[in-house]
Order: sequence, then C-alpha cells, then structure tokens
Amino acid sequence: MNIHHISVQGTGDWNEDAVVLNERQQLYGVIDGATSLVPFRSANNETGGRLASQLLKQFFEELASGDRRDLETLTIEANSRLGAKMRESDIQMDRKSELWTAAMALVRITDHHIEYVQAGDCMLMALYRDGSVRTITRDHVSHIGEISMETWRQGIASGIRTKAALWEQVQPQLLGNKDKMNTDNGYSVLNGLPDADRYLESGRINRIQLAGLLLVTDGLFYPEEWPNPEAGAERLDEKLLRSVASDGLERYAEWLLALEQDDPECIRYPRFKISDDKSGVWITF
Repeated sequence: MNIHHISVQGTGDWNEDAVVLNERQQLYGVIDGATSLVPFRSANNETGGRLASQLLKQFFEELASGDRRDLETLTIEANSRLGAKMRESDIQMDRKSELWTAAMALVRITDHHIEYVQAGDCMLMALYRDGSVRTITRDHVSHIGEISMETWRQGIASGIRTKAALWEQVQPQLLGNKDKMNTDNGYSVLNGLPDADRYLESGRINRIQLAGLLLVTDGLFYPEEWPNPEAGAERLDEKLLRSVASDGLERYAEWLLALEQDDPECIRYPRFKISDDKSGVWITF
C-alpha cells in the first residue's frame, strides 16, 4: 500500500484544509475548514476554519492503535471537542454565523474492508483493477452551491467580466446558506453542535479488486468549463480520479493551479474563489 498526499494553500490568508495521516490506525482523510461569517481570529491570528481543521486533524492523528471505536462514533466525539473549543473562545453557539465548521472524509483500512465517514463536500472515490470508478460519497453541498453558481453564470451571461462584480451579485445567497447547515433542506457539516451528528454518513466497502482510494477537498474538484457544448459523458468525479491515477496528485494539482491562474476573474471556469485550498490523499494497493 502506498500513500500520497498534498495540501496546497489557496488565495486565503491560511490553508484551512488539513490532511489526516494516522498509520497506527491505518486511518487517512481530508478536512476542509470554513471560516465563520462573523470574523474571528485567534491569538495567533488563525481563522475559525483553520482552527477547526487543525483541531479535528489532531484528534484523529492522536488516536491510539488499540482504539477500535467506529469512525462515526469517533467523529461525534471530535465534533463535541470542536464545540468545546468554540465555547472556550466565547463563540455564541446559538448563532450559526459565528460557528467554525468543517467538511470531512476519512477512511480506516482493514485487511478486508474500508470503513469511511463523511460530512459536507469532501469526497471519497474508489478505483478498481478493471479500470472502473466508484464514487462512494455524495457532495451534500452541491445542491446549495448550484443555486449561487447559477446566479454567477447569469452574471457572466449578462456581460459582467470581473470577479468583484460577480461576487456582489452572489454574496447574499452565500451568506444565507449558513442558516441551512445540518437541516433536512440544507447540507451536512461538522459545527460543534449535536445536530451535526444526525447528518453524518458512514459505512464500509470490501476490498475485492480494489486498486486505489482517492479522498479530496472541493478545491481539487475537476474544473467545469462554461459554456461547454462539447462536454462528454464522463462525470467530473471520474475525470478527477483518472487524472490523479494517471499523473499523480502533485501534477494534477499543478495543472489545476495553472488553469486557475489563467482565469483570474473566474469567468471561463465559474467559481467563487480564484484558487481554493487543495488537499488530497491517494492510496494505492
């Protein structure tokens, strides 16, 4: 088994992503922290999103080899610790706009199975020896983000050609999305509150013919050109996995960063940031 991993800072002040590497537990994953709408900075000037991802990373990496609690149970405890840390920092926990949050995807590898847990839009995909691709998790944020992205695309279609002007149009929708965290009509995310525990997804798959596992934050998602009348039948998640399997995580990330730098106004490849934090773990068997 070989483990490759990267974590590359985007255009923000901090890399709010984190990679989990716990060889004792054979536990690996990615975490994508998100800063609260109400600004917060620690004594070291760290954002809430940075603090959230680093706290969760530390929790999972410090697990002893003998701790065999399932990943969902462990994640519930980690989420509780996140809440305790926010309370220590005088965060008003009844105000979703103040909460530090994080998406996450983790796997624990055993002799015959892969156990996983996931929240938000961090993704887990599998590659099999016959070349087939299986997406294990669901992006629970995409249906929310697509509404705002459609507003972004409409702005481009109307003639707007600067990221700043597009952001003005879409910002009210993005701000309103925080109220939908961990609701039936919203999205799942770790936020330090018990409501997050109800929306975790977890399970296990067997290792029959399994060749590789890819875990990524949304900053590594395969870019979608717009408009793109020549789009093929292959899904973007399949393109992502095949690109990583062919070229490796580092080369794929370099290609994606170059593409983003050539589109600084986020017009050709509509997105809300010039470059988001990018983290991934590529495991081959």
